[in-house]
Amino acid sequence: MNDSSLPSFGHAPSAADLDRLARAALASIPAPFADHLPHIVIQVEEFPDDELLDEMEVEDPFDITGLYQGIPVGERTQALATQPDMIFLFRQPLLAEWCETDQTLEEIITHLIVHEVGHHFGLSDDDMEYIEDSAD
Repeated sequence: MNDSSLPSFGHAPSAADLDRLARAALASIPAPFADHLPHIVIQVEEFPDDELLDEMEVEDPFDITGLYQGIPVGERTQALATQPDMIFLFRQPLLAEWCETDQTLEEIITHLIVHEVGHHFGLSDDDMEYIEDSAD
């Protein structure tokens, strides 16, 4: 059916689109923090896998939009730094959040990247919530 009165929605942003947005957000983090970020790997997956959901005790895969995996800066030693630090973005949960909020996809991904970089620096979710609340 080709009805020109219906809006055209195009295509949902791809994994490559999310990757570009995430890299732009990571590149916008200022020095001196940026000095600790050049080796972080960004990986976009459709959903968190079952193993991660079990580990985090989460039933709904839409409840996790991103994850930092690595050794926080203050805890690392040369001996421990064998795996790269990674930030995972989960495409389907991110797109669902985007559809359900009035935020742009860029805003959502920037917030997520900043949050996961906070974990890279050893901050907990509670620490970051406190900082965000204090900034308001």
